Amino acid sequence: MNSTTQDNWWLATLGLTIVWARLREREAGTAEVFDSDGNTLAYDSLDTARAALMDAEFVEYDGLDEYDALERGFSLHEVSPPQARDDEALRGSMIQQLGRRA
Repeated sequence: MNSTTQDNWWLATLGLTIVWARLREREAGTAEVFDSDGNTLAYDSLDTARAALMDAEFVEYDGLDEYDALERGFSLHEVSPPQARDDEALRGSMIQQLGRRA
């Protein structure tokens, strides 16, 4: 990430699977979402990108508390957004399997 972007992590849960999405706000007011398929989807605004994520039943990771996480089947103590040196390497970490329900 450089000074012209800000990243926020979003997630959706499907059973024991967490699907991550990275929302990147651009300096110009546009936004892009890096999804679990490795696609970068462009949006005309941050609000439009957020609405698309919410329509797909994603929630913002930073907005979760422990109760919300447990309702989704995991603890915040065991899950954190994926990290990698670049988007190509990140793609393989965008889907996370949980061992069991919390």
